[in-house]
Parts: sequence; structure tokens; C-alpha cells
Amino acid sequence: MKQEADVVIIGAGAAGSFYAERLAKAGKTVIVLEAGPAWGLEHMVSSQIWSRRLKWGAAPAVSATPSGSSSQFGWGLGGAALHHFGTWPRPTADTFKLKSLYGEDVDWPFDYDQLRPYYDRIQDEMGISGDAAQEPWRPPGAAYPMPPLLEFRQGQVLKRGFDKLGLPVGPLPAAINSMERKDRPACIYDGWCDAGCPTGALANPLVTHLNAAKAAGAEFRTRATVTRIVTDERGRARDVHYLDEKRQPHSLRASLVVLAGSVIQNPRLLLNSANDKHPDGLANSSGLVGRSLMIESGAQVIGLFDEDTEPHMGVSAGQLMRREDHKGNGKRPHGGYQWQIAPAMKPNDLFGIAFTKYDLFGARLDAFIRQGVRGMASMMAFGADEPVPENRILLSSVKDDLGVPVAEIRHKPSARAHGLWEHMAAEGLAVQRAAGAREAWNSPLAPGHYAGGTIMGVDPAHSVTDSYGRSHDVSNLILTGAGLFPSNGGVSPTFTIYAVALRSVEKILADWKDYATA
Repeated sequence: MKQEADVVIIGAGAAGSFYAERLAKAGKTVIVLEAGPAWGLEHMVSSQIWSRRLKWGAAPAVSATPSGSSSQFGWGLGGAALHHFGTWPRPTADTFKLKSLYGEDVDWPFDYDQLRPYYDRIQDEMGISGDAAQEPWRPPGAAYPMPPLLEFRQGQVLKRGFDKLGLPVGPLPAAINSMERKDRPACIYDGWCDAGCPTGALANPLVTHLNAAKAAGAEFRTRATVTRIVTDERGRARDVHYLDEKRQPHSLRASLVVLAGSVIQNPRLLLNSANDKHPDGLANSSGLVGRSLMIESGAQVIGLFDEDTEPHMGVSAGQLMRREDHKGNGKRPHGGYQWQIAPAMKPNDLFGIAFTKYDLFGARLDAFIRQGVRGMASMMAFGADEPVPENRILLSSVKDDLGVPVAEIRHKPSARAHGLWEHMAAEGLAVQRAAGAREAWNSPLAPGHYAGGTIMGVDPAHSVTDSYGRSHDVSNLILTGAGLFPSNGGVSPTFTIYAVALRSVEKILADWKDYATA
């Protein structure tokens, strides 16, 4: 078979689009295969129905535990980054060395200082609004290129609660323009980030790297569902098999394969690509593909106030943030976490007003929503999960309509993670009461950001890839995304996904002959 590309990238989300742009600009022929549709800015409609259309729309995973959440994933050009909230904090520095510092979890194969230059470069390229001087938890790094987003009444109300308890907060660092910058407009604060940003104020692949990749010659094929990665006689990734929209089979041959799907879909494809040389799945000599799946514990805490809190104003991420490192003050379960304070709220849908009281119906629900749209204030905490090998993704006996086994999620929050959730919920209730809420309550434990499943590390026996995302077993197979994270630190992952990807793609280009098939 004739080689058709230097690089085949599977997935056109944040990492896939970024890799495509960098590699195409370096003169490589790049083909990106994306299972979902060809979204454009014209499809970003401020509507609760439209927000759901951007979420994962192919075969669902099956789960024996209530940890799954399609709201974390996307499909189509731009992937989940089309509807991400733009929450872009840096992890606390201890996140990268939890084993070395505390004897817990797993160390990353580099420390924060090694990744710091890539954070600085990405934030300048993409744009982040914030104020580093108001983030005492933030590790060293360049100042944000834009001032913070505006603060509205809901944020001011909740801030007084944190202030009374002596808990510092600062403007939430967001990949959203607070001013016109690099041909992208400033935010209009209508709170529809979850439905996609049609103006381009929110950094997403449609206004950052995807079009630039196309302009540099990268080809994007949508409705192209990859089913297997096939290796050659030397055990290197060689052919990528996929089905088009009409379910017609195709195969692409490339020098380098980049797997840029989600935390769930990357292990699924590796496991489904098992062959005689890789009987347990590609890149799986360690037996860790799919294992150490981490799902943050989410605690939403809500208050009702006898004053107008303007909960409809702002952005989906929130107006303010508070971060905690792994150890805290020693008086709570270990695990990093972040508060996202005063997100814009709609009457219903994800984190919406009706969603906070799911036991109400009819006239009682109507009356509650009428109160909430004027007097509600909300905050959401995301707490770190432990990298427990038994929490995993594997292939189900259930197959999708293409005949491919779907992913099965087996995940249960550890005792430590559940204890951290209880702490976050109690802290949030104390804040709401200190702020003057006449009524306050919290949601049940909810799934947050996903990480792990294809972790990186130094030792091939205890990791799937090296520090650049290169498979230990298949030398021309690159993995991307939060699946690489050995720990998650209770921090939104997208900023770190980009920083790790920049470090990786520059290594690939510098050592191209070593990476690519001769």
C-alpha cells in the first residue's frame, strides 16, 4: 500500500487540531480523522438544545457505576473544546510530584518548572484573562496577557462569604478575551459558553488552530470513525482503518500516528487494535491501558438570597476561583481542588437552576425557578481523584452499530476522594451561609473532569508512554490529552493538555527521523 500521509491524527479536538497545525506548518502532510460532524461557528447557537448537540453523539460507553457523563466530551471538529468553559488555571506545583513529596499517588515524568515555559507560551498564544497577583496558590509564571473578566453581582455576593471565612479568592483565569486581541473580540458575558461561542471570544479550535491547520495544508475528514490501528512486521503503527459516513471501509498509511481522542476513546481504540504481537492491545505491555482512570468529585453548592444576584450574567466557568494544593492544612483528606465561583446560570440544563432541585415538579418547580433567576448564587468544586488501577476503561461485550465493542467504565471514588468531596461540600455550605444565604444546599457527588487511562512515565513497566506521549511499545504512536496525566490534581485539564502537547510536538519535529517510519 502506498503511504498517503506523513501523519494521521485521530480526533480533531483541542490536541488533535493543535498537532495538525504545528505539523502541517512544518511541512508534513497531515490527515485528521474525526468521527463527528464538521462544525463551524455558525453552529454555535446560544440554546440549551444546541449545547447538547455538541456533546458526545456516537456510541455511548457503558458503566456499572454512576461515574459517566457525556457532558465532559464532544465530537466533531473542535471536540469538547467547542463547549469547554475556558477555565485555565495552572496546577499547583506539588501536583507533579505527589509520590516524591507525600508518598501518595504517582509522580509525573517532569516537574512544574520543566513545563512552565510551555504554559507561558500557550497562554500568550491563546490568550488568558486573569490577575496572577490575586492567585496566591499559582506557581511562578508569566503574567496573564489580558486583565480579568468582569465581576458581576453573584460573584460579589459569594466573595463576601469567602472573605468572612478568611479564604482568599481571585479572578478566575479564563481562556476568554476580556478585550479585543489577535482578531478575536471581547466577551459579551451572556453565559452561553456551554453552547459554544459564536463570537470567538472563547478560545476554541475553530478560532485558534483548526483553520490555521487547514491553511497550512492539513486535511480534515469528518464522519470518519477509526476502528483499528494496524502494525507492521516491526511492530510499528502503519495503517489506520476507518469507516466513512456511508460505512464504507478505508485504510490510511502514515509514518506517524497521533491518537488524540478522549480519555475514554483512546484506550478503547488501543484495546480494540490487539493483534498477534500485541495480544492485550496496542501500547499495553504494561497492562495499564485503560487503568488508573481518574474522575474528579464534583460538589455544587447553591444558595438562595433575598437580593438580586444577577445569576444570568458572566461566563459558564465562573467569575472567581480558589485553588487548594494536595495536602492543604493537614485537617482534611488529601487532594487538590478548585472552586469555580458564580458561574452564569440558565433556568435549566447543565448546572442550571432547575437542575439544583431535581425533586421538584409542576407549580413548586415553577415557583422555585422564579426565585432562583433573581436570587440564586452557585459555586462548583472539583476534587482530585486517586489513580487507582482498578478504576479503568475496558472493552464491553456490547458493540456499537459499526460492530466495534464500546468502552466500559468501571470507576468508584476512593474513600479519600469521597472524603474530599464531603469536605468541599461542607466548606461551600459554610461560605454560602457566611455570605448571607437564607437557604443553602449541595448536590450529590457528581463526576468532574476525566484523566488517566494511558498515563505517561519514565518506566515502561509502570506507564503507557514516555514524557512526550510516545508509546513505549509502538515507537511511532503518539498519545495526547488528559489520558496521559498520572494524577489530576483537581484542576481543569485543558491548559495543561496544550502545554504538554506543545512540548511533545516540538520534540517530534526536532527528532522526526527517529519518530517516523523509514
